[in-house]
Amino acid sequence: MPRLRLAEVRAVTLLGAHPDDIEIGAGGLLLALGARADLRVHYVLLTGSAERHAEARAAAAAFLPAARLSFALHALPDGRVPARWAAAKRIVEEAARLLDADLVLAPGADDAHQDHRTLARLVATAFRRAPALHYEIPKWDGDLGRRNAYLPLSAERLARKVELLTTHYPSQRARDWWDEEVFRGLARLRGVECRSRYAEAYRCEKVLIEA
Repeated sequence: MPRLRLAEVRAVTLLGAHPDDIEIGAGGLLLALGARADLRVHYVLLTGSAERHAEARAAAAAFLPAARLSFALHALPDGRVPARWAAAKRIVEEAARLLDADLVLAPGADDAHQDHRTLARLVATAFRRAPALHYEIPKWDGDLGRRNAYLPLSAERLARKVELLTTHYPSQRARDWWDEEVFRGLARLRGVECRSRYAEAYRCEKVLIEA
């Protein structure tokens, strides 16, 4: 059964359907881990143009400044990942073989976006040893649900997350849901749920907690 002690995490696999998914959902956690030089991170995206991949590379370097980073950035058609099941499965399985991860971050199976759901379901079968935290992404669909794992965020860490999102994803600034108020509002709501000022929330299906 997967076990999780955050202080002992040395290898992380990050999986996103689209550029910016990972940082929106787990940017605070990346900042908590990113100052450690002993951390290896494999960063995987299923979709994205060359411009969007460049944004993701820069964002990953900023959120994880000391980590040893590797990338697998793919160009499956946005919004059509379910129809590319075999290709997506191959990408996820290659990521599982490449790095013996202590922690996996991925979108949730209850996400309303079809690309996110497909990726989440593939993660469940490809990564059986490492605990998977499934992050959430605010969107028009209104799919935010209950979560069972929380990472409290200081005001300073949340501010840094928002700053880096804004700086490194300029292609997204015109979207009506992309603004500081959205990111802070979700963090405040999740903070209420774990008796913190701010927090990121995740779903973890199975984990063994060691004292």
